[in-house]
Amino acid sequence: MSPPVRLCAVSGSRADFGLYRWVLHELHEDPRFAVEVAVTGMHLSPEFGMTVRDVEASGIPVAARVETLLSSDSGVGVAKAVGLGVLGFAESWQRHRPDLVMVLGDRFEMFAAAQTAFLMRIPIVHLCGGDVTEGAFDDAMRHAISKMAAVHFTTNAEAGARLVRMGEPPERVFTVGSPGLDHLHRTPRLDRAALEEALGFALRPRNLLVTFHPVTLDRVSSARQMEALLDALDRLSPEVGLIITLPNADTEGRALIAQIEAFTVGRANAIARPSLGSRTYLSALALVDAVVGNSSSGLYEAPSFGTPTVNIGDRQKGRLKATSVIDCPADRDAIAAAIGEALARGRRPTENPYGDGHTARRIRTILGDLIDRGADSAHLIRKGLHDG
Repeated sequence: MSPPVRLCAVSGSRADFGLYRWVLHELHEDPRFAVEVAVTGMHLSPEFGMTVRDVEASGIPVAARVETLLSSDSGVGVAKAVGLGVLGFAESWQRHRPDLVMVLGDRFEMFAAAQTAFLMRIPIVHLCGGDVTEGAFDDAMRHAISKMAAVHFTTNAEAGARLVRMGEPPERVFTVGSPGLDHLHRTPRLDRAALEEALGFALRPRNLLVTFHPVTLDRVSSARQMEALLDALDRLSPEVGLIITLPNADTEGRALIAQIEAFTVGRANAIARPSLGSRTYLSALALVDAVVGNSSSGLYEAPSFGTPTVNIGDRQKGRLKATSVIDCPADRDAIAAAIGEALARGRRPTENPYGDGHTARRIRTILGDLIDRGADSAHLIRKGLHDG
């Protein structure tokens, strides 16, 4: 029997590991693969909750820790963080020499890992490519990763078709759904009392789950947009609980954290947490009355619970959306009106356009078939330009 294929998945945050989790478990249980994780970015930062502990607790071996975060979240700081990532991943890939590198989405840590693997002729498996998010530079990084990737697993047919139009060979593009829905369906959720205990917070009669990340390509600063959001939240009754998760370590991220922390001081109905952990986050998502902000989880996961989403600004512009998603500009009055609409709508059954929760098994089957056909590194790293 041939030795197992060494697959190293790159994870930089609580969000992407929650999406990865069941894909990695499925592959870990397959004797054709030896699965490990390279942790980087926010996972290794006390400021963002040291979520590397969640990865360690999952049972998937941590093969490498690649430090990338600097104390600066300016454009220069993020660019330097990419450089640190390239250096760190080059050392890691040289030391561990995986047969496949798996990356997810569009963050700068993934971009650093992908370009390093590409230059070292290690085939890249890319999850969640082909989407469009016009309001952040993540959009360009996602497409750049796709052009370096050998195999694509997309969350929806539109994204798959877009990759083919970008020149990716159709036989390398597989529409499998969002891996986050596997995690959502397989994770036991906390009831209301257990959620309150986990949060250290008494839920109110109505509750919102709020996450707002930096908008890196918008003409209006992230701080101004956050100010509009907080002004809208300030209008709400104290009987509305606010569970706020802190933003990513992107440009302006730390400024947004300071605004959130100042807002929550003295407000008994509001808490702010760097990370809730996957189980607590999904439990909150299933129990709150609405999701507010600009996180992709409001589009990917929230519809499966029937939880309405107030999607603020352009960060997710262009992404496929369920009927439960309410778009609004980053304006105080518009946000307040959209929150009112979401609360009036309430939770109700909603069709999720991102799949059925069986993505991990599809990925395992497809990658296994590639391995069984003898698709080695040399075979996968080369791909033609589809010009059809």
